Amino acid sequence: MRTLAVSADGPDAWTSWRDAFARVAPDLPTVSWFDPAFDPKNADYTLVWEPPPGEMARMGHMRAILCTGAGVNHLVNRSDFPANVALVRMGGDQTAVLMADYVMWAAIGLLRDAKSWTRQQTQHVWHRKPVFRNSADTRIGILGFGNLGAAVARHLAAAGFNVSAWCRSPREEKQIPLFFGEDGLSDFLPSIDILVNLLPSTLQTRHIIDAAFLSRLSKGAGFINVGRGDHVVEKDLLAALDKEQLSGAVLDVVATEPLPATSPLWDQPRITLTPHMASEASRDAQAAYVAQAINELENGRTPPLLYRPERGY
Repeated sequence: MRTLAVSADGPDAWTSWRDAFARVAPDLPTVSWFDPAFDPKNADYTLVWEPPPGEMARMGHMRAILCTGAGVNHLVNRSDFPANVALVRMGGDQTAVLMADYVMWAAIGLLRDAKSWTRQQTQHVWHRKPVFRNSADTRIGILGFGNLGAAVARHLAAAGFNVSAWCRSPREEKQIPLFFGEDGLSDFLPSIDILVNLLPSTLQTRHIIDAAFLSRLSKGAGFINVGRGDHVVEKDLLAALDKEQLSGAVLDVVATEPLPATSPLWDQPRITLTPHMASEASRDAQAAYVAQAINELENGRTPPLLYRPERGY
C-alpha cells in the first residue's frame, strides 16, 4: 500500500490528521513529515498547505502532491516546486456546500444591507430602513464556473435568486445561463446586482478586478470575493465603494494574508471581512477526499481537481 506523508499545517497538526485518516481511511498508511525518523524517499504521496522553504524539492519523486486548499498558486509559483509531480487541489462535497452556504449568507447580507444593522447596534441606534427587494428580484453573477462556482450558482438558484455565470470558454449547462469570453463579459457585468468572484488565480486573472472592470457593473452593485486576493486591485475597490459605484463588499480573501493592521480595508464601513474561512472542510472530510484522490491515482484514473499547468489551475 502506498504511504502518505502529512506536512499540512505543521507538526502540531499531525495528531488531528492521523486520527482523521484512521477514522475515514484506516487502510491508508500515513506518517508525519516532521517525524525525525521519517525519510521522504519512503513516501509516495504528500499532503501539504505551505511547506517550509526548500521542502518541496524533497518531493520530486512523489506520485502526487495533494493540497489542503482549492487554490495552489502559492505552491506552483515557488522555486522549489517539482513541476514533474502531479498536484491535486482540495475538493469534496463538504467544501462545495460550505462555499455555497457562505456565499448565500454574504449575498443576503448585501441584499438586506445587514452591515448597517451592525453599525447601528454598536452605536446603540434604533433606525428602520425597509428593504423591499427580495431574492427573486436580485441578479447574482458568478465569475468562474468550475467545481465551486457551479455548486454556488445552483445553490443560489435553488433559493430563488436570479443567477447567471461567466466562464472563459463555452460549455454545456442546462440550469444556469452562461456567458463566455470577453464578448460575454460585456453583456454579463451590467446585468447583475451582486458579483461573486470564484475565478482561479492565473496570469490572465490577476488584478482583473480593477477600476475599469468595476465601472462596468450596474451602479450600486455588491461584490463578494471568495476567489483569490490577487484578483482585486484593492485601491480601486476602495475607490468604487467611496464613490458608491459599489454598495458593499464581502471579502474572504485579500492580497496579503493575514491582512495587515494598517490596511484601509479594515475601516471601510461598507466592507465585511472574514479570515479566509469560507469553505474550509473538516479534517474528516478533507482526509476522505485525499484518500479518494489517491485511490483514483492508484487505479489509473484522473482526479477531478488535478492541477493543469496549461490552464493555470
